[in-house]
Amino acid sequence: MDSANEKKGGFARILDWINNKLGKFKDKVKNIGKETKQIGKDDTRRIIHSAKVGLALTLVSLFYYFEPLYDGFGQAGMWAVLTVVVVFEFSVGGTLSKCINRGWATLLGGALGIGAEYLAELTGKTGEPIMLGFFVFILAMGSTFARFFPNLKRRYDYGLLIFILTFSLVTVSGYRVDEIIELAHQRLSTIIIGAATCIIISVLICPVWAGQDLHNLVASNIEKLASFLEGFGDEYFSLAQGEVNVVNASKEGKSFLQAYKSVLGSKASEETLANAAWWEPGHGRFRFRHPWNQYLKVGALTRQCAYHIETLVTSYINLKKQAPTEFQRIIQEPCTTMSSESAALLRELSSSIITMTHPTSSVVEIHIHNIKSAMDDLKNILKTSNNKSNLLEIIPILAVGSILIDIIICIEKVSEAVHELSNMGHFKKLKEQKSTTKFALDEKHHHQQKLHKGIVQPVDNDDNVEVDHVVITIRGTLTEMMIQETKASNNNNQGQ
Repeated sequence: MDSANEKKGGFARILDWINNKLGKFKDKVKNIGKETKQIGKDDTRRIIHSAKVGLALTLVSLFYYFEPLYDGFGQAGMWAVLTVVVVFEFSVGGTLSKCINRGWATLLGGALGIGAEYLAELTGKTGEPIMLGFFVFILAMGSTFARFFPNLKRRYDYGLLIFILTFSLVTVSGYRVDEIIELAHQRLSTIIIGAATCIIISVLICPVWAGQDLHNLVASNIEKLASFLEGFGDEYFSLAQGEVNVVNASKEGKSFLQAYKSVLGSKASEETLANAAWWEPGHGRFRFRHPWNQYLKVGALTRQCAYHIETLVTSYINLKKQAPTEFQRIIQEPCTTMSSESAALLRELSSSIITMTHPTSSVVEIHIHNIKSAMDDLKNILKTSNNKSNLLEIIPILAVGSILIDIIICIEKVSEAVHELSNMGHFKKLKEQKSTTKFALDEKHHHQQKLHKGIVQPVDNDDNVEVDHVVITIRGTLTEMMIQETKASNNNNQGQ
């Protein structure tokens, strides 16, 4: 009875183990299905690209399916299949880049390989392998070293790699194969056919232009910075006002605080798209030899701005743990104005890139004027702050104001780069209506009147407390604090 129970218990454990494994397998299948669906939903072009690659491979495989084609090319027809596999990229520019690189590399490598073979034959049977080895060593070493040059690596790295491969294969195989010219001709022909098939399918069937993706990516990154600055002012100063509902808001309601993070890691994507776009012909609103490098400049300045924002977020998190202070309330208006106007300026720049129109000069001018006015207000407040008891509270808030100033200066550089892009890219110039200009001038006048009324409020000081004299100056983009301790008695303070 005991042995029967043990056997029954062992069988039950085996069944449990099998059921457990089957359950895990079902969960994995479900997860793969969900991930597959999500990938296709994120970008439907991926599904189309997969179908295009399948179509290209099906067409070039005809070299093996039909006897007339197989008799003409033989085993070399496999090079057409390999060409499709290695050169068909997601974008048109990426496909063109690899096809052209593979074409010239195969042609040049094959020609030099044949030449090296004939030169080596002149040395006789004994010297031929030595000469071939010498040629392979020299050209392989030189081509490999050329791959370290930044300009060559960026656009011709794949071509140099194929050149080394082709030259080595032709010279080495030519030592044992008599009809080397026919062999090189077959390989070059099949490679050209495979590359041409990829190019035709990539351009004619739902083309994906790398230039368009780069264009949208740069504009989207600028828009993300605008979203952050637009929400940061209200978020930060709601803490100063003690609004509990904002402090306890959910993370979903503060997604703007995380939007900028994707900008920080966009360098590799931008460079890849720019290199692919360089090979693309004129398409849509983009001319041949569109200034793609200028997009990289705009993207670099945008990332620089995002790095300043990263520092700003760190300061914000530190201040969020502290109780709101009177000084935060005093600098609320200029800092909020700086954030909102900077966001509006960035949205104007992003819109001009998306629509490929010159930024509206009157709108840009009014935003820049309002930003600089708010900066002056902030500087005046910082210069008049001299309360020792609040010194430790002022310093972290001062850092936030200083970082905002750095962000604004960076935004001005982004604006200049976008203006250069609009000129180099021949963006359309829209006629500015008089009403828009008049509205901008009215806003300027209204803001100037507001400044004349004065918004700088002195920090209350207690005459019964000894104070230190604090001098705060703003120089360039950095905030420098010079604290001069001149302790005096209450009678001396009253005398001052």
